[in-house]
Amino acid sequence: MTAAEAVPTADSATPAAVAPAPGATPPRNSLVARAAAELIGTALLVAVVVGSGIQATNLSNDVGVQLLANSLATVFGLGILILLLGPVSGAHFNPVVTLAEWWTARRGGAGVTLREVAVYVPAQIVGAIAGAILADAMFGEPLVKWSTHDRSAGHLLLGEAVATAGLILLIFGLARADQLRFAPVAVASYIGAAYWFTSSTSFANPAVTIGRAFTDTFAGIAPGSLAGFIGMQLVGGVVGLALVALIFMPGRTAE
Repeated sequence: MTAAEAVPTADSATPAAVAPAPGATPPRNSLVARAAAELIGTALLVAVVVGSGIQATNLSNDVGVQLLANSLATVFGLGILILLLGPVSGAHFNPVVTLAEWWTARRGGAGVTLREVAVYVPAQIVGAIAGAILADAMFGEPLVKWSTHDRSAGHLLLGEAVATAGLILLIFGLARADQLRFAPVAVASYIGAAYWFTSSTSFANPAVTIGRAFTDTFAGIAPGSLAGFIGMQLVGGVVGLALVALIFMPGRTAE
């Protein structure tokens, strides 16, 4: 599976007036600009997730209402960030998405290079940690306090694998189908749905998972749960790419 098959270029995949999205990194922007977009985008995403969780717990004692508020804020925030920063970096905000794009581009097609992966992923992780600290600061919480929210149960790990596989299938499936212009709405909608249909509430993102360990609030995750979550997210990414290859096989026509 090559990048040319999975990830159309900005010129061929989207009309000129439509911003590219995850899985379609525009080559015309400098690496510094793209790294900054990934750092700031991931920071704002985590600030939305953590901040809305804190706000929700301040306003209601009903866990269902808290999760609803948290998921709605995440949907709107993520959609806007993809729309805004997609033209700059592809709006990955997620090491699994970055690694998946590199894997599909490893034979010289469109997508990020290994050098760019080495810049994107640290930027995403630093951004996620900064976003959690920012959210805590806005609500008067301790700036850094390790989460005590244990999420190590097996069914939660399965939920993470499912959530991440679905996300990768969606993003790279849209690329294969030449529908990346719908990514801001589609990706945000999927994450919003996955909040509710997965047992883990769909972190689906190693950088965001690390950032959420730095806050002992509604959206936090205990440091002891990080390895299991990140491991299953990587497994989910592999499964998602396999599903893309299976479902969107090029060159197959009905007889």
